[in-house]
Amino acid sequence: MDAKKQLIMESAKKSFSLFGYKGTTMDQIAKIAGVGKATIYTFFANKEVLLHDIIQSLISEMKAGAEKALAEGTTPFEKIHSALYAILVFRKEHELLIQLAHEVQQFGSPVTIEAMASIETEVVQFISEHIERAIHNGTMKNCEPKMTAFILFKIYVALVFDWEKQNEPLTDERILKLLQMYFGNFIND
Repeated sequence: MDAKKQLIMESAKKSFSLFGYKGTTMDQIAKIAGVGKATIYTFFANKEVLLHDIIQSLISEMKAGAEKALAEGTTPFEKIHSALYAILVFRKEHELLIQLAHEVQQFGSPVTIEAMASIETEVVQFISEHIERAIHNGTMKNCEPKMTAFILFKIYVALVFDWEKQNEPLTDERILKLLQMYFGNFIND
């Protein structure tokens, strides 16, 4: 990737993280990047396209982390658990994603809703593909991979984000045990 384009994306990431999508202007991004606004427009048609490209790079980063986590699991369920957990930890710790999630709740702007939805769609597709592989290999019982991936993702979001709003955060091991208890029958012995 062009070094200037990368610099602009990193600067936009900083600005979006600090001020949100709605509160960020192309002038701010140009100032942080140390370039003219015209330079930004040579790479990105508008702020929405810039956010889209940043989200795509974050999705790639998340998938790379999930792939690494998949390699660490021993059973199909542990692999899927490790991948989902890695994705959600990334999402929970990445300032831009935190800010976008907050902005979705607070303002519900179509651009931020679409950005967060594209992340969810990619995550569900990623997990669905691994469930399909496990079914094909005979290590997981036949099920609807996309629906199962969606349900698992939503449960993980609830356990990692929502549970700790009123309770002690759950450990990685505790979440795995809970999911094995509730979904263990999907695994072939």
